[in-house]
Amino acid sequence: MLTLINHVRVEAAQVVNPTRSRGRAVEMPRGEIAVRVLSTARELGLHTVAVYTDGDASHTSHAHEAVQLPNAACFLNVGHLVSLCKKHKFDLVHPGYGFLSESAEFCEQLTSAGITFIGPGADILRQTGDKLSARKLAESCHVPVLPALTEPTDQIEPIAEFARKAGWPIMLKAVDGGGGRGIRLVNREEDLDSLFQRATNESPSRKIFAEKAAVGDYRHVEVQILGDGKDVCHFWERECSIQRRYQKIVEIAPSIIRDRRLVASVIGSAVRMAKRINYRYLGTWEFLVSPEDATFHFMETNPRLQVEHTITETLCGVDLVRYQLLVALGKSLKELQIRPPSCTELPPRMNAIQMRLNAEDPKQTFSLSTGRINSVSLPGGNGVRLDTHVKPGVIVSTDFDSLLAKIIVSSSDWDATVGKALRALEDIHIEGVTTNIDLLHGIILSDDFQEGKCDTQWLERNLDWILESKSRLGTLLAGSTTSPSTVSSDPVKPTAPSASLIKKGDTFEVRLSKLGLDKTFSDAVRVTKIMRNDFPNALAAEFSSAQINSNDTEQSTQPYRIVISQSSGLNTSASGRQGSPKDPSHLICPLAGELVELLVDDGDIVSEWQPVAIIRQMKMELEVRAHKQGTISSLWDLEEGDQVSAGMLVCCINSEQPSSKL
Repeated sequence: MLTLINHVRVEAAQVVNPTRSRGRAVEMPRGEIAVRVLSTARELGLHTVAVYTDGDASHTSHAHEAVQLPNAACFLNVGHLVSLCKKHKFDLVHPGYGFLSESAEFCEQLTSAGITFIGPGADILRQTGDKLSARKLAESCHVPVLPALTEPTDQIEPIAEFARKAGWPIMLKAVDGGGGRGIRLVNREEDLDSLFQRATNESPSRKIFAEKAAVGDYRHVEVQILGDGKDVCHFWERECSIQRRYQKIVEIAPSIIRDRRLVASVIGSAVRMAKRINYRYLGTWEFLVSPEDATFHFMETNPRLQVEHTITETLCGVDLVRYQLLVALGKSLKELQIRPPSCTELPPRMNAIQMRLNAEDPKQTFSLSTGRINSVSLPGGNGVRLDTHVKPGVIVSTDFDSLLAKIIVSSSDWDATVGKALRALEDIHIEGVTTNIDLLHGIILSDDFQEGKCDTQWLERNLDWILESKSRLGTLLAGSTTSPSTVSSDPVKPTAPSASLIKKGDTFEVRLSKLGLDKTFSDAVRVTKIMRNDFPNALAAEFSSAQINSNDTEQSTQPYRIVISQSSGLNTSASGRQGSPKDPSHLICPLAGELVELLVDDGDIVSEWQPVAIIRQMKMELEVRAHKQGTISSLWDLEEGDQVSAGMLVCCINSEQPSSKL
């Protein structure tokens, strides 16, 4: 999303570059961060304009104006966005925390057009956004790093050679990845080929490198930095160890690591690196820290606003987005009256936890849950902050990230903070999509979390146990002697399953009425292409039918009103069949997304866990693997780029294994 901002009040004009009397600023993300930036910009007296796509406009109510993009792909189209900025005469661009926030190309093109990019310059983006360049910066500042293949490659052999020398496991990393994309842990050589392909495909440059994997009790600790191009300030640290597939789920500030001297060394390393490059704007320096060995290693720099900036704001009582905008408008840290704390200074006596509420089903391999949100109730109260764009009617689609809301709780007492987190989760009620609320509940309920014992592998190791935590709690309460006055008699209503959306290949009974004429016909039609998938409220799609595709010129040029109702008497398409968990031959699609590639054909013999298909979900490529050995039949009749949904039948795998086709 883009957010445009005009300086319209006197107090706003006072912070503008003195060479300009007015300014228009555009904000590139969408969703909750769009609401966040728009709100702060308005507080500064700026006139805002939101940029949106059809079916994804909930954030626009927080802006003064809105400009529509043709489609979701335009958010990644640098040329289109720069042209839009020129057309509307924007002065500032806020890129949020997506792909654009780390794009040196985007920054350069805007700068050449005389538009301010709210983020580090192109040179610093290349030096910090590129993981290998950031490693070299760390080494030059005497910051520890892990052994690595230090030249990017799109070939597997240099990776394999490095692994043989360094030893397994290794970590594959896209040099330009982010948000967990382009990262794969490889434990053994036989897995290298498929994981190399997945990591490479998720890299915009298709270049990756390898590091010796840090496994054990390592924590993910990151340091929040703000710079004005001359001075640098830190806002202490965050701990983000609770993650799955390198995507953070629950974050804490400050870190629970008790060795503050170790944490101070991490903070000092981040500050030293930021000062070396005269860092400007917000940035996060990320590290792997071992409390057991009192060691740490630099991991990467994110030269942008982070999703979890909220807990730093809560910890320190600051507004980081406001600082970011004011630095863009020419303010220095001194003018902002920011006093940089020493690296050994203790953080404020406060605890903050952020929980990411996502539209996904952890019990179905975290499959994206698409659909329309019919009703929503979210928490509030003392010590509870909510960042969200969600309201009734919002559509969750495969075009964007699954993040629905960030719930931030805080207190000066850790136990009270945990209690607020549990209460806030109990106050969440969403109908229309499945969410990860039970996962969040299980994490917060766990003794390991409450005692600060979670490393970066903890969630993966304990996932099944965590997902069962809420069920165990419900059983315990049901069998307890607790009085009715202390336990609600109205149980929490579970989130509804995903709303059904139209899929390519579905069949319908359609009645078409020619406008202005009393003439109607009905026919069975099949969906061949979908432009907007918001059924039953709205649908933009192409259909095929012998009658509709007739050569009657008059009929084909007349406008039609189409009334669609699902037909129960028609056979469903091969591509839209639902798998049955009761049929042992059915390989069922575990997630929604876009089909990248089918790796098998009907008649092929596959082994257990062999990859059958690749699905892209939120820019990550995930494998669908065979659940048993056997012969493929009834394979998806789909093409690359087609949308798939969780529960669809991928194929049948028959154990009798007839002869493979030649």
